Amino acid sequence: MIDAMAVRIEPADVTDLHQVLEDHARYWGERDLRALHLTALVQEFGSTCLVARADDGIRGYLFGFVTPDHTGYVHLVATRDDARGTGLGRDLYAAFVEAAGRHGAVRLKAITSVTNEGSIAFHRTLGFDARVVEDYDGPGRPRVVFTRGLPFGQGFEKRGQ
Repeated sequence: MIDAMAVRIEPADVTDLHQVLEDHARYWGERDLRALHLTALVQEFGSTCLVARADDGIRGYLFGFVTPDHTGYVHLVATRDDARGTGLGRDLYAAFVEAAGRHGAVRLKAITSVTNEGSIAFHRTLGFDARVVEDYDGPGRPRVVFTRGLPFGQGFEKRGQ
């Protein structure tokens, strides 16, 4: 088990994005989601695109932004294969809540495929409402849409708080 306390969560830059893409399989396994890793997100929304950095590299990341209607949208969140189960995903969300709040976010939103049981379970533990929206990603492409208001209460604190 890795030391979860040796992690620093900080804004991502393009170099971090390139490192994540180089190590893509460590975060996503067999699923190829490289096309979702948009340089423009990090370039334009760097303060809400976060990496969890340690001496041994990037252990996890969350790329998100705040929409004009004050929604903190989480585009991607992932933890490295050796960092799963440490609470790092929760810590990344807590850091995103702080960053998004500074940009006026009053709610959060994320989506996933209807078959991604891990993501659905994770978001439910964080108190998100989850609903299936048919054709969300085009005809015949339903997605699970997660929503939750801000501020967060119990169950969303970083470790050690």
